[in-house]
Amino acid sequence: MDTGLLMAAAIDRHAVEEALAEIRPFLQADGGDLVLHDISDDGVVIVELMGACGTCPISTITLTAGIEVMVRNRVPEVAGVVAHSLAMPAELGPSSRP
Repeated sequence: MDTGLLMAAAIDRHAVEEALAEIRPFLQADGGDLVLHDISDDGVVIVELMGACGTCPISTITLTAGIEVMVRNRVPEVAGVVAHSLAMPAELGPSSRP
C-alpha cells in the first residue's frame, strides 16, 4: 500500500485553504498574494506566489518561515510548503532544465 497516497488523501484541502487565508492579508499588505496550486502525494503543499511575492528577493524566507509554519501549525499532516516555480523543474524532468 502506498503510504504517500494515504497521507495526501488525509490532508484536508479546505483546512489548507483556511490556513492560507489567515496569512493572505499580510502578503496582500505588501502587494503580494498566493494561490494553492496543489497538494502532492507526499503531503507537500504547492503554492503559487503572485504579485510582489513572486519577485521578492526574500520570498523563500516568507515561504518557509511564514507560510509553511502557519500551514503546518494548522494542518500537521502537511510535510512542507513549496512555491510552484520551485516545484516545476523536478516535475518536468531533466530535459526541461537549461
